[in-house]
Amino acid sequence: MADAIVSVVLERLAVIIEEKVREEVSLVRGVKEEVLYLSHQLNAMKNVLEDAERKAYKYKTVQDWLRRFEETSYEIDDVLDEWKFAALKLRIRGSEGIQSRGMMKVTTFNPSSCLCFKKVATRRDIAKKIKELKKVMDLIMKEKNDYDITVNYQPVYTKNSFKLQSTSSDIDVSEVHGRGNDKDVLVRKLMLEVGGQQEVVGPHVICIVGIGGIGKTTLARVYNDERLINCFDLKLWVFVSDVTDPVRNIAKAIIENVMGSSPNVDDFQALLNRLKESISGRKFLLALDDVWMEDITKWEPLKNSLNCGGPGSKVLVTTRKNAVPRMMRTNDIYDLGKLSDFDCWLLMKRIASYGSEKDYEEVEEIGQKIALKCDGLPLAAKVLGSLLQSKDSPEEWESILNSEIWQLEEAEVDLFPCLFLSYNELSPAVKRCFSYCAAFPKDSKIDVEKLIRMWMALGYLSSNGSTSDLELRGKEYLSNLKMRSLVQDFVEYGDTVSCKIHDIVHDFARFLRKSRSCDSDGTIEAMGKGASRPYDPKLVSQAKLYRSLFCQNDLPCEMFDSITCPRVLSLCGSELQEIPRGIEKLIHLRYLDLSGNKSIAQVPQNLCELYYLQTLYLSHCSLKEVPSEIGNLIHLRHLDLEWNVDIKELPETVCNLQELRTLNLAHCKRLSGLPKGIEKLVNLRDLPNDGTQLLYWIPQGLEQLTELRTLSLFHAGRDWSKMGYLKKLDKLGGSLCLKICIHDRGDVDEARNAELRSKIRIRNLKIWFVDAEGIEEEELVRNDALEALEPPSKLQYLMIQNYKGTKFPSWISSPRNHLRVLQIQECNVVPTLPCLGGLPKLEELSVAGMIGLNFVGPGFLRGVVDVNGSMPLCATSFPKLKKLSFWHCPKWKEWEDITAEEEGNATMSIMPCLRELKIDRCGLRELPHRLLGKASSLQHLIIKNSAELSALYGENGSYRNSLSNIPHVTVSYLEKKAIQRSYDTPLPKFYGYL
Repeated sequence: MADAIVSVVLERLAVIIEEKVREEVSLVRGVKEEVLYLSHQLNAMKNVLEDAERKAYKYKTVQDWLRRFEETSYEIDDVLDEWKFAALKLRIRGSEGIQSRGMMKVTTFNPSSCLCFKKVATRRDIAKKIKELKKVMDLIMKEKNDYDITVNYQPVYTKNSFKLQSTSSDIDVSEVHGRGNDKDVLVRKLMLEVGGQQEVVGPHVICIVGIGGIGKTTLARVYNDERLINCFDLKLWVFVSDVTDPVRNIAKAIIENVMGSSPNVDDFQALLNRLKESISGRKFLLALDDVWMEDITKWEPLKNSLNCGGPGSKVLVTTRKNAVPRMMRTNDIYDLGKLSDFDCWLLMKRIASYGSEKDYEEVEEIGQKIALKCDGLPLAAKVLGSLLQSKDSPEEWESILNSEIWQLEEAEVDLFPCLFLSYNELSPAVKRCFSYCAAFPKDSKIDVEKLIRMWMALGYLSSNGSTSDLELRGKEYLSNLKMRSLVQDFVEYGDTVSCKIHDIVHDFARFLRKSRSCDSDGTIEAMGKGASRPYDPKLVSQAKLYRSLFCQNDLPCEMFDSITCPRVLSLCGSELQEIPRGIEKLIHLRYLDLSGNKSIAQVPQNLCELYYLQTLYLSHCSLKEVPSEIGNLIHLRHLDLEWNVDIKELPETVCNLQELRTLNLAHCKRLSGLPKGIEKLVNLRDLPNDGTQLLYWIPQGLEQLTELRTLSLFHAGRDWSKMGYLKKLDKLGGSLCLKICIHDRGDVDEARNAELRSKIRIRNLKIWFVDAEGIEEEELVRNDALEALEPPSKLQYLMIQNYKGTKFPSWISSPRNHLRVLQIQECNVVPTLPCLGGLPKLEELSVAGMIGLNFVGPGFLRGVVDVNGSMPLCATSFPKLKKLSFWHCPKWKEWEDITAEEEGNATMSIMPCLRELKIDRCGLRELPHRLLGKASSLQHLIIKNSAELSALYGENGSYRNSLSNIPHVTVSYLEKKAIQRSYDTPLPKFYGYL
C-alpha cells in the first residue's frame, strides 16, 4: 500500500520540476537538487516496496520500517501540497486585489511587491522542510539493507487482474451446494408452532451458531422464503455486531423498521416503551445478525420488551459465540457445520467459471486440492473462485495452491490466507482503496459515489487526469473489488448506489491497517456520539498524519491546531450549531461533508479559503444564502445544496467554478432562478433540481452546457424558459419532468425544437401541461404540442398529465416503444384511449382522472389496426402487461368485449401476463367477461367505489359467479367517501433506478 502514496508524491515532484523548467516557479537555491534527489530516492524505493509489503506481515522490524517510510512519504506529500497551496492562495488574493482596484485611477499601485515578499518567505520555509525530510529519507534508505529487502521486477498483480470475466457477487450463493437440507430444517423450525403456546411467554429464540465465513447470514436469509410469506405480521432484520450498546441499537432499528422513522428518544426506558408499542400484539419474525453480547443484564430488558409481540413470534439469531444461546436461555440451537470438500469445490468452480465456457478438466485435480484450503467455509470458496476467474493455465492454478500465504502465521482468522491471495493480486492503488473501506462501520451501507470522491480526495486515484477519468477509474477499482468478492451487496435506490463489506472481509481490512501502522492511511473513525471511538485529545494531538476524519459530534476548535493534514472531513449529522471556527486551517482539505446539520444557517467566509476543496456537501442544512466568496473554490467539482429550502438565489460567482461537475439543487423550494453566466460552467454534468417548483427561469446559456447528463425539472412557456434550450443537450439521461405552459403556435415550435427523441439516454419522462391563465389555446395547438414532444423510443417510464387535447399523439402506439410503465392522468377531454395493445414491453398501465373517458373499444387492445378495424387472429395484445388500473373515470360506461370467435381462438392471446386489474371510482356498467377469460394469469381483481360494478360483482351480485376463475376478488363500495390523491405523483421507485 505504500506504493500508492509514493506514486502520489512522485506526481507532485514531477509537477514542481516541470514548473521549474517552464520558469513558472523559482526554487530557493539548492532546493532544486533536493527535489530531484527526493524524486530519485522514491523511484528507487518503488522497486522494493512489494518485497517489503510481503515481509511486513511476517517481521515486525520490517513493519516498523515500512511505517516510517510511509509516514515520511506522507510528510513529503504535505509539504509539496503546502507549496502549491501557497502559490494558489497568492494568485487568488492577487487577482482579488487587482479587481478591487480596477476602478481606481492610481498608477503607482504594484500588487506584486508585497506578494513577492510573502512568496519568498513561504518558499524558504518549505525549502527548509524539504531539506529536513531529505535527511530522514536518507536514514530510511540506509536501514533498508538491514532487512534484506530486494527489488521485485515481477509484480504479483497483472493486467489479467483487471479482466475478470464476470461479477461473482451476482451469483446467488444462497443456493450453495450442501446447504439445501440446512435451509429446509430452518424453515420448518420457523413455521413450527411451539407446543403449549398459551403457556409460552415471549418469542421463541432460534440460534444459528458457527465460525466466521461459514454462511450463517446466508442461511438466516431464509426468513425471505416463500413458505414464510403469510406466517408473520412483521419481518425485521437487524445487523447487531460487536458494538458498545447493542440493545439500544436493536430497539432503534426495530422501531425505525416498523414505524418508518427513527425514534427521537434518548431515555432508554422510553425507547423500550416505544418498542413495545410498535410490536404490541403483532406476530413477528426478528432476525438478529452477528450477535456478540453475552451479558444477560443487557439482553433481559430487550427480551421483556419483545414479550409484547403476538403469539408465535420468533427471534432468529446468528452468532459466532456459543455463550450467546445460553445467555438468551434457548435450547433451540442450530450448529452450522462446514461444507464438505467436494461441495467447496463445486461452489468454487461455479464462481470461477461464471460467465465463461472454460474446460476445467485439466485443472480439476489442482482445483480440488485448492478446495481443501477452504476448510469447509463458503466464503473462502467464494473468494478463491473469484480469484481463479482470471487464471487460465494449470501453472497459474498451481501457483495459488503452492503459495507461501498458506503458511502465514499472523493470520487472525482462518479465512485470511484466502483473502490475502486475492488481495495480493490487486495493484497498489486498489489495495489502498480496499483498506480504506475499513474506515466505515461494519454492515454500513457505503455510498459508492461518496466513496469514490473520498478516494479522489486522498489521491488514491492519482492526482492527474480529468475528473471524469478519475471517476471512471474509481468505478473500475470498485468493480475489481466486487468481482473478487471483497465488496458486495450492491443496491440501487434512485440515483444512489450503495455497497457493503462482509464482516470477515471488514476484519481483514482492519487487520491490514493494524499491521501497517495505527490506521496508516490516517483515518480517525466516527469520534463522539454513538461512535466506535470517543473523542480523545491525546489521540488527536498525536494525529500528525491523519488524512481522514469522521466525526459525529461538535468539534473543539483547538482540534484544528493539532489535525491540519486531513484530505477528508465528514461531519455529517453531527448536530453542529455552526461551521467550526478555524476550519480554514485545514488547507489540504479536498472533501468536506457538512450535510444533515439543520442548525447551520450560513457558510462563513473562511470556509471559502479552502482553495483545494473538490467536494462540498451542504445538503439538509438551513442555509438562507450562498456567499459570493464560493467563487474562490476554483477546484470545486461537486457542490451539494439539496434540501436548503430557504435559498432564493445563487451568487453570480458560482459561474467561476469552471471545474464544477455536479450542482445539486434538489428541493431548494424557494430558488427562483440560476446565475446569468451559467454557460461558463462548461464541465457541468449533473444539475439535479427536482422539487424546485419556483425555478421557472433558467438562462438561455443552459443550451451551451452540452455535457449535461442530469436535469430533473424544466419549466417551459412564454414567460419561462424555452423548450428550444434543450435542443443541444443530447447527453441528458435518467429522469426528466417537463412542466409546459402552451399559449400559441410558437410554443409548439419550441417543443419541436427541443428534439426530445434525440435524447436517447432519458429513461423516465413526465410531461405535465400547466394551464395558461386567462388563455384558452386552440384544440389543434394542444394536439400538436404533445405530438411534437415525441420521446426517445427507449424510454421506459412515461407520465402524461393534465393534457387538454382531444386525441393522443401517434407515437404513443408505436411498437418500437420500450415503455414499461405508462401513466395517463387528468387528461380530461380525450373521450377514449389510444391503441396500446401492441406495446411489446409495457408492464404497467394506469389511467387516472380521465373525466371525459366514456368508451374503451377494441382499438385499445390493438397495436396496428387493419382496414376493417379488426385484430389479426395470431396477434398478442399487451404481451407483458402485469398491472392495469383505472381511477376516477366517472363517465366511462362501456368496455367493449371481444367476440365469441376471438374468445375461442387458441392462437390469439390477450394480456397473458396480467396479474392485477383495479377499477376505482368508475361508472363502468359491466366487465368484459370474454376478455378477462383470456387473461389466464389474472390473480387479483379489485373493484372499489364503483356503484354498478359493485352491485353486479359483490358477494350477492348476479354476476359474481362469472369471476370464479380469478383467485382473489375484492369488491367494496363506500358511499360519498372523499378519496384524496396526490396530483404530483412521483415516479415509481423501481423505475427511478433505471
